[in-house]
Order: sequence, then structure tokens, then C-alpha cells
Amino acid sequence: MTDEPPRPAAPEAHPGERATRRPRKIDPQELGFTPRRPVPWLAPLLLISTGLRTLLAMLFGAYLDKRELQNAFGDGTFRQVGPDGGLWLDYVADLGDGFDATYSVAYLLAQPELTVDGHRLPRAQTLVMGGDQVYPAAGYEAYEDRCKGPYQSALPVAPPEKPTLFAVPGNHDWYDGLTAFLRLFVRTRDRHFGGWGTGQSRSYFAVELPAGWWLLGLDDQSGSYLDDPQLTYFDEVARKLTPESKVILAVPAPTWVKAVDHPNAYDSIDYFIRTLVAPTGAQVRVLVSGDLHHYARYAGADRQLVTCGGGGAYLYPTHRLPEKLEVPPRDTLTRRASNTREYDLAARYPDKARSRRYGWGIFARLPFRNPGFTTLLGTLHTLLMLAMAGVAVQRVGTTEQRLFSVPLAIMLVVAMMGAVFFAKPPTAGGKRHARHWILGVAHGLAQIALAAGGTWVWLQLPFYDWPWPLPAVAAAVLYGPVSGLVASQLVALYLLVAGAFGVNLNELFAAQGIEDSKAFLRFRIDPDGTLTIYPIAVDKVSHDWQLNPDQSPTASWLTPKNVECP
Repeated sequence: MTDEPPRPAAPEAHPGERATRRPRKIDPQELGFTPRRPVPWLAPLLLISTGLRTLLAMLFGAYLDKRELQNAFGDGTFRQVGPDGGLWLDYVADLGDGFDATYSVAYLLAQPELTVDGHRLPRAQTLVMGGDQVYPAAGYEAYEDRCKGPYQSALPVAPPEKPTLFAVPGNHDWYDGLTAFLRLFVRTRDRHFGGWGTGQSRSYFAVELPAGWWLLGLDDQSGSYLDDPQLTYFDEVARKLTPESKVILAVPAPTWVKAVDHPNAYDSIDYFIRTLVAPTGAQVRVLVSGDLHHYARYAGADRQLVTCGGGGAYLYPTHRLPEKLEVPPRDTLTRRASNTREYDLAARYPDKARSRRYGWGIFARLPFRNPGFTTLLGTLHTLLMLAMAGVAVQRVGTTEQRLFSVPLAIMLVVAMMGAVFFAKPPTAGGKRHARHWILGVAHGLAQIALAAGGTWVWLQLPFYDWPWPLPAVAAAVLYGPVSGLVASQLVALYLLVAGAFGVNLNELFAAQGIEDSKAFLRFRIDPDGTLTIYPIAVDKVSHDWQLNPDQSPTASWLTPKNVECP
């Protein structure tokens, strides 16, 4: 260690008037923000918007990258030590979605103490947000309603220990080029986030913890690369590491899992460990990440790889996780890489059986959680039916009817291309394998067969023989809703089958928007250097809130009635 003392990391929080004035009722005007419903991920406009944002981030991310400018920001490291010489530290990620799930987790994080399986766990002095603090895209209003507002309600003002917050940006934080993230978490004044003081001076950070432990938070812009100012910053941090140092590395995504399908995914992290940490003799003992919305821990000889993205976003499955990992993967294209080590899946939440059961809920949840998607399916099937009916009866029709009808060939191409692209969205990473083509084409043929069957049924009814435009009106009013619901069940069946082959797993669970089975981590570093990680699970989030009768300044504004934490 050098003689230069780290900067204190806990700037004193000075909550404003809104924080000290407690709400008198559950109302946006009283709360100061609007509690939001979960994001309907299959909503057509949202799919288009998210796809465009992802595409723009891929095409113009280098032009929007503000990390090069952060060289002018503060470059100090920080220090976090509890009053007993140890430290309690919380980790939460993927949190800025619907209010019920986000606030259920925030409420538990803010409580003075939790008792879990007989362990008494006091509130942490440090909170780390591991990425994707907001959904579906970064923006000041979205951060206020989906992230800061719920956390402000959970811990309105700083308690006596003045806990500190550090945040790692995820891909959703990057969709605006990191503008809103920097405004919220990297500030020179009003440095508070509810009752937590914001501690960092860049989109990445280094924190000295007790007993030789260090917490390093990386910003790799969705896995693209580590910028030069960031590497320079961590070069200086590395000068303070010694062979006795132990490192917790917080990264935006669990690239050790993603490297199974994309061998180059882990390259940035491996480069960081190999070139900056390893030469000091320090050991990276824990890699922790969000991005995948579940809890999973892979154990190696001297390192733990932990995914914990259960802060509020829809549940991601665990039943398809590989039982073993090789990290770094042997088939990476990087010429220089660390020695490959093997890791075993040691724990997951929810467990494999529950995760598989959740998948079967797609039939009930898809049409009702995504009404816009069901409406889109009904519209497409209505147009496809009218095109098929026109060909089947060989009726020329009026000029208006011909103009209204879409040629059958065009509708068939649209249906098939839509199914094939759905099997492997253009915004998804990785190559399109044979299974994507086979499942996509099979799904497209199934939708076309459904349309043919629907056309046959429709032609048995009297509506098509009515004077124009009454057949089109009847189709829109009667056929559209019914065909949309039936087609949504066919999509649900496709997703369930495709998920068994590792295709569209994200869509299988995103379409359901499962709010339950959330999780966060509570770390304990003892004064002697012993590290214990407590994964805390929330089986059922609360959907029923009341004003807290406790009017003390640090008490949560709202209390949930049915939060369980096993």
C-alpha cells in the first residue's frame, strides 16, 4: 500500500424538502414520482423502440461514449469500513422495472435489520447497484419513477451510519450514452440517492474495504472494450494492491456464462485481470454481476462467479444453466489469455424444477401481460385471412376491396420472415444456428396453417358474403380478437418448445413478466478478513401497500403486507 490515504467515500447526504416531508397518502403528487407497472416486453412499439435503441447503440456507441471525457473527473479511490472494523455490503442489480418488485427489494435493503434463516443481518453501510438501474431505456423521468423514487421511499433520509451507494452501468443505462446515469450517480453537489450518499466520481470505481479487500467496479460499455482513461485509473489503483490484497470485481454482465455461446464475451474481463490485477500478486476472489435476472453461483478452486440480477426485472430461467464452465473458454480468439479454470454450478435460485414450472405459465401470462402483442397478432391474422379468402373464392371484388386487401404472397412472406426473425432477433448477440432456422421456419409454417384453418372456418360463416365493407368490419370486430388470442397461444407453445432447445429463452420469460423470485446479496467482511456472502431471496413480492405508521425520518414511507424472505 502507498502512503496516500484513500478519500472518504461517504459524502454526507443532505436530503431535500421532498425527502423530509413524508407523504400523507399513496399518490404521485405526494410521493414525488409515479409508480410504474412492469415493462410489457412484447409490446410492439416497445420492441421496435428497444431494437432501434440497441441498433443505434451498436452503430454509434463509440460516438456517444462519454468515458473518454471522464478523464477530467475525480480520480481518487474510496474507503469503506464499518464501526467494528468490518463491513456489511449489499449488492443489487437489474432493479428499475415495475414498482412492486423494485420496492419490495428496496424495502428489505433499507430495513435496520433482517433475520434470515436464523442469521441477524444489519443494514449494510455500502450498497452496490450492479447495472440496469432502469428499464426499458435510460432517461431522467424513467430513473425517477422506476429507480430513485422507490429507493427514496424505502430510505428517505440518511440513517446515522450514512450508507454509501456505488453503481455500475448496464446496457440499459447505456442507451442514452450514459447521460442520465452520470447526472444521477456521478455528481459534485446534492450527492445523495434517497438515504444513500453517492460515492463515485466516474462510471467506474475502486473502493478499499477492510482487511485487505478491494471492490472494483468496471464499465465495459456492454462488453465492447475498456477505455484508456478507465485503464489509466485502474493502473493507479493497482499500485495500491499487494500480494495480500483480495478483490471483488463487479462487472455489468456474467460473461463467464455468456462465453459458452460467445467465446469472446469474457475477453475484456480476462484482459483486466491478467494485465492489471495479476501482476500485483492480488487475487480476484469474487466476480459478481447482474444482467441475467436470477441468482447463480459457480465455484472454482479460489474464485466464486456470482450472478445476482434479481433486483426487480422479470425473472430469467435457471434450468438451462450449464452445470460446468471453463473460464476463460478454450476456443476464444484472443491470442493471450489466462489459464483456463473449471467452475461448477454450486447454487441457483429459483431452483431448476421451479424455473421449469415457471416456463409453463407462458400460456396464461403471454396474452394478458402483452395485450399489444396479442392485438398485433390478431391484426396480422385478419389481414392474412382476408388475403387467403380472396384467393379461395376467386372473387375480384370492388376497387375499394382490392385496395384494402393485401396480396397473399406478401402476407405469407411477412408471416414467415417475422417467425424466423423472432427465433433470433437481429439485436441478439451470437450466430444464427441450424436450430434457430428450423424452429423459426416451423413456427412460421404453424402460423400459416393456423391462418388457413381460420380462413376455412370464416368462409363457413355468412360474414364474408355480406356487402362490402361489412366483411372487413366483421373480421376486425370478431375474427381479429379471437385469432389474436389463438395465435398468442401458438406463440406460447412455440416459446415453450424452443426454450427446451435453448432458443428464445429470454422471450419465454420476458413475455411472462414474472415479478416473484427476486434476490439480492448481503456481504459481510469480518475484521480478520473472512468474507461471507448471504444470498437473500424474495419468493413473493408485495402488491399491496400502506402508509407506514412509523413516522420517524428514516422509516420507509410505505410498508408491504406480504413480502417473504426465506
